[in-house]
Amino acid sequence: MSSLKNLFQQTFIYGLATVLPRMLSFLLVPLYTEVLPVKEYGEISIIFSWIVLFNVILAYGMETAFFRFFHKETNKSLVISTAALSLIFSSLLFFILAYTFSEQLAALSGIREDYITYTLFVLGLDALVIIPFAWLRANEKPTKYAIIKILNVAVNLGLNLFFLVFLPRLATGTTPGISSGIFETLYFPGFEISYIFISMVIASSISLLMILPFYAKIKYSFNATIWKQMLRYSYPVLFAGIAFAINETFDRILLDWLLPENIAEAAVGAYAACYKLAIFMTLFATAFRMGIEPFFFSQAEEKNAQETYALITRYFVAFGSIIFVTVVIFLDPLKVLLIRNSDYWEAMKVVPLILLANFCLGIYHNLSVWYKITDRTKFGAYISIGGAIITLSLNFILIPTMSYMGSAIATVAAYGTMMLLSYYFGQKYYPIPYNLKKIGLYLVSSIAFSAVHFYLFRNNYFIGISLWIAFLTLIFIQEKRTIKHLILKK
Repeated sequence: MSSLKNLFQQTFIYGLATVLPRMLSFLLVPLYTEVLPVKEYGEISIIFSWIVLFNVILAYGMETAFFRFFHKETNKSLVISTAALSLIFSSLLFFILAYTFSEQLAALSGIREDYITYTLFVLGLDALVIIPFAWLRANEKPTKYAIIKILNVAVNLGLNLFFLVFLPRLATGTTPGISSGIFETLYFPGFEISYIFISMVIASSISLLMILPFYAKIKYSFNATIWKQMLRYSYPVLFAGIAFAINETFDRILLDWLLPENIAEAAVGAYAACYKLAIFMTLFATAFRMGIEPFFFSQAEEKNAQETYALITRYFVAFGSIIFVTVVIFLDPLKVLLIRNSDYWEAMKVVPLILLANFCLGIYHNLSVWYKITDRTKFGAYISIGGAIITLSLNFILIPTMSYMGSAIATVAAYGTMMLLSYYFGQKYYPIPYNLKKIGLYLVSSIAFSAVHFYLFRNNYFIGISLWIAFLTLIFIQEKRTIKHLILKK
């Protein structure tokens, strides 16, 4: 149980590093939806989707390869420097080429050239902190990791508030006691999207500055043999990552492509805003994954590794099911609090599906331990590519008739299929004794409780809260022995 306690402690800190920044960034949603017209919010959501995709491409699976070889190789400093140099050179090469052909990229994508330039800086800066952050995680330094991550988004949030809220007032002299002066030179009407990107560039630059001591310590030795081995390990992770990016964000791009031009960006804006309400499940799953990924590798050689993995997955499903039911039951109060512009509420019907999809994705991440620690990462690529094919196929089929509801259905189908495939192949190549009875009970019950409330008693909070209490009671009865053990054990 001591190893599990260490896992939960690290998960809590990584959770702060993930949950707090994303909660801070989530505060930008009401800001953006008030400042930007629906079409412009859709436009920036499409650009963010491309950023997600290229973040994966520029990382090319090197983070996961780093974890594997850091624990596997005796010369850890050589692994660190080889991975770091690889990403430095590839990032610089990408930036130079993309910047040189930015005009052509703008013509091809339909995105303004200045937005592409901002995006290139964000992508380049983010790529340079991948290995330093992985090193912090591998060396179990979650506090420093959390501080840098939280500061990044705090700066981003602060600059967004300054540029979008305070600067217009300061520049126009409507703030009592403050001369417009220099603020007039900084303010450009209609420059809102550029201000958003400038905020991101500054925040990413500060993160890189804070992580620079890492680059001052490494030896800058490059080992071609280790590098080739890391690439062989990482390329399936790259394809899996691209597939994940398609599953996660490509629906916005497809909505823009497949819907009529006069409604496409507005539909993307409404869908992207309501999609954010699933952030509570995403935050939990991401924080959990950040904690367990290094833990999985460190426990791989332990005698009871499989039993530990099975227990962790059961806990994940138990906690995830509580989050799922809670968010669905209290969805309407949350929408008023977090998306105050009612123009966006038309897409609320997708939220339960997106929550369920991200729940399945979180379970998949827990199940995927088998191919990572057995060096069968190609299966991760196969499964993810299969999910991407489902995503693309269903989006192409459903969007023309169902709009963003078709995208939500496609996301559930893709992640659900990936979860089941990972379990099937995992039991074949690395059997783990999952408690399917309890896991199935939590998953099916959470779906049933949520569906009953959302589709039958959505506005009846007496029934909704009763369902919520009943579900919590169900979880407690099933896990009371473990809960008491964790509370009483000193």
